[in-house]
Amino acid sequence: MRDRPDDKELAAVQSQVQPYRQRIDGLLFYRSVFDQPVGTAFLALLNALESGESALSLRAYGAWFKALATSEARWSDYLLRQIAYAENPFTLQAQRTDFAHLPAALVEAARHDLGTLQALYQLSSDTVAGWVQAIAQTPAAPIAWAVDETPPPPLVLPDDAPWADAVASLAHHYRRHGSGLLAQYRAFTWHQGQLCGIADPDPIRLGNLTAYDYPRQQLVQNTLALLKGYPALNVLLYGSRGVGKSSLVKALVNEYADQGLRLVEVAKADLRALPQIVGEVRACPQKFIIFVDDLSFEEDDDTFKALKVVLEGSTTARPANVVVYATSNRRHLVREYFSDRPRPSDQDEVQSWDTMQEKLSFSDRFGLTLTFEPADQPTYLAIVHHLAQQADIALTEDDLTARALQWATRHNGRSGRTARQFIDWLTADLGLAERSP
Repeated sequence: MRDRPDDKELAAVQSQVQPYRQRIDGLLFYRSVFDQPVGTAFLALLNALESGESALSLRAYGAWFKALATSEARWSDYLLRQIAYAENPFTLQAQRTDFAHLPAALVEAARHDLGTLQALYQLSSDTVAGWVQAIAQTPAAPIAWAVDETPPPPLVLPDDAPWADAVASLAHHYRRHGSGLLAQYRAFTWHQGQLCGIADPDPIRLGNLTAYDYPRQQLVQNTLALLKGYPALNVLLYGSRGVGKSSLVKALVNEYADQGLRLVEVAKADLRALPQIVGEVRACPQKFIIFVDDLSFEEDDDTFKALKVVLEGSTTARPANVVVYATSNRRHLVREYFSDRPRPSDQDEVQSWDTMQEKLSFSDRFGLTLTFEPADQPTYLAIVHHLAQQADIALTEDDLTARALQWATRHNGRSGRTARQFIDWLTADLGLAERSP
């Protein structure tokens, strides 16, 4: 293997590589496509090929190959994913404004970039491997990255027509799904002052839930009102532990994510950031559930004031695309003691009754309160049989019932959570029994 190809071989490769490099340099909006590991490695590879250094080219190709393998995607799929989630002036304006009203220069810049990205999309891994072989003078081309099955890309652009002509369809995609982080994920947490996407959210669906039909129907109806642009209420889900309040909220985002629903889970310690969170998402096209799990406040806890601002609004109008769904095991969210109740002899606070009423009425600031009663035996067994059917557990009804009641007695009592734990244990137990010699 020679250190460098001869001048003719180098010129031949450079004549093919340089146009791609120049077109990438000329990108106006979509330069961020090459900020991720796969794109960064690809740029490094083009630079190495232009240099004509065989060892450098081989190492750069190896880095690009590894980045593609890590992403578990083809080069073409990687590009489509980056286009779908790009955040730039075109995508940000397209998600807020009808295509017909976008500035002409903005649209033309997007057309220009789409032409470059389509040329890169059509560049095969075999072609790139051939360039590396020519530069490195190896007996055979390096292995070209390929994968048979990949998840469907979040965006489809035509294979046999110019992408520049599809700019209106692309703008519609951003109008419907948004751009950036909010388009890439459906569930988020608030961490260190910013939204962080949850890569693997709880996959539970509404079909996995049973019992509590009335509160579930009410919450679904309220969520559909939010999605359709009608007034939607903030909701307090109140009831016993383990009845599925949190699971119901999480199931909503899995059910309606394709309609633009997003969930932002906020820990109690971060409640002071609620106005900031709402401010960040109020102008976005998606609809947001601000989810606060296991909500309660101690006597001297003033973080509820931030939540009160979001529930009732302030001088800033309440955003129409945001609701708060909170779960709690307590109907009155602020803990109250008998000693808190004022007596005529009290000299500490003149308007102490007003203070007590403020505490007791905090939960009333939610427009809708849904109550989840403790599971009685029929409800518990209905949940068990529903989950057993979904898990394909092959036991007679009587046997399953007897085991479920025994489990509830020995463990955490009757609840949806107990039913879920029982079915998970039973699935493993039966599976291990089948495999044992």
